[in-house]
Amino acid sequence: MLTQIYEVATPAEAEAISAIGVDHIGVLVGDGVFPRELPVHKAAAIMKEIRAPSVLSALFLSADVGLIERMARELDPPIVHLGASSELLAPDDVVALRRSLPNVKIMRSVPVTGAAAVQVARTYDGIVDWILLDSHRIGDAQIGAQGVTHDWSISRKIVETVRSPVILAGGLGPDNVKEAIRLVRPAGVDSKTKTDREDTHSKDLAKIEAFHRAAKSG
Repeated sequence: MLTQIYEVATPAEAEAISAIGVDHIGVLVGDGVFPRELPVHKAAAIMKEIRAPSVLSALFLSADVGLIERMARELDPPIVHLGASSELLAPDDVVALRRSLPNVKIMRSVPVTGAAAVQVARTYDGIVDWILLDSHRIGDAQIGAQGVTHDWSISRKIVETVRSPVILAGGLGPDNVKEAIRLVRPAGVDSKTKTDREDTHSKDLAKIEAFHRAAKSG
């Protein structure tokens, strides 16, 4: 079971989370349009502290394909995670990015707001390395970071429908990740809000370790 933790903001956090053994260490990268986006040089400093087998996942909330391509080329992360809403970033855009970044693995967020999510996920099947299923508030420019779960029965149907590995996100923490794995059977699980320190965006290492241990044993 793959484990993924967002939103790492400092080299020290990355080093500690890497030592726990988390597979994907997520960093929010951008030009400052979205809150807490890090510029490339800060993301690069974080990436230097990540030790194998952990790898950096660079999350872009922007739908500007040119900006994503430029910053991804500069940073050269193992994974580019595309988190813009489905209305703003289409499958054809993802295919274009894949062509321009042939050595980078691509993850695409899919909003699970109802049964229509199954068809949305299918449009990315086979063109991305991972599909990440997340909660979403209609009208938001980005997918995720809500801290709430969604309908896991829809997520399970997506897992059973697509060939691409699925990572389950949305309100997951140490308390519910084993149940989520049991019901959805994803390839991996993701946590952001429920592994933050209370009322902050900094990471709680004890929560991360508990989440990672529960996921790996689930």
